[in-house]
Amino acid sequence: MKVLDDLLSTLNFDVGVRDVRQGLFHTGVLTRNCGLAATLPRDALQQEQPSVREPGFLLRKSALELARMAYSESILEAAIGMATINSLLQIDEECCMNLNAGDLIAQKGRGKKVAIVGHFPFTSRLRGIVKELWVIEKNPREGDYTEAEAENLIPKADVVGITGTAFTNHTIEHLLKLCEPKAYVVILGDTTPLSPVLFDYGIDAVSGTKVIDYELALQCVSQGATYQQIGGIRKLTMTR
Repeated sequence: MKVLDDLLSTLNFDVGVRDVRQGLFHTGVLTRNCGLAATLPRDALQQEQPSVREPGFLLRKSALELARMAYSESILEAAIGMATINSLLQIDEECCMNLNAGDLIAQKGRGKKVAIVGHFPFTSRLRGIVKELWVIEKNPREGDYTEAEAENLIPKADVVGITGTAFTNHTIEHLLKLCEPKAYVVILGDTTPLSPVLFDYGIDAVSGTKVIDYELALQCVSQGATYQQIGGIRKLTMTR
């Protein structure tokens, strides 16, 4: 994946791996900083087991070795890779806003056609704001569209929100190709790298997470926290 190649090319790997946690819903890696990524347990359990090679020995690997796990076909290994990439990013908060992705999509999508890849908690409140809303899900709930319908729906959207887990399951480049060139595209969720590299791919905004208290965040990850339950983090948005 070229986008992963470009992300890795910007990172400084001259740092040790201090901790790796893989909870039910999220993964945390501590190198220079702490990075997070969604674990995607339902998808991971559908894959051949074991999902992670060498568990218990990951701290012996270099930061580069862990980051390269983002290329793995194993969902759990790819989550470790994405969390490692996020832990190595030097996030410039002066280039970011304390803006929630749901609020940004509501602002940009008012009266327009909006497609969201991933069922986020804020999607229900968008229905009274946008003209049309299509929520596309790999594991659809009532009212959602299946991932097979992305081919028809995403090209029609004026605003597109894509979950950062598209990096983990390696669908990000395909989903971006489906976007109409004039569409406003947002990548969101804790897996999302807060890196300006993504702007080279036609993305207009990235909404991710900066960990400000790694001990608390890693404890939450280890104890089964959902994203809304993870403490010690700051949600940031970077726009082109």
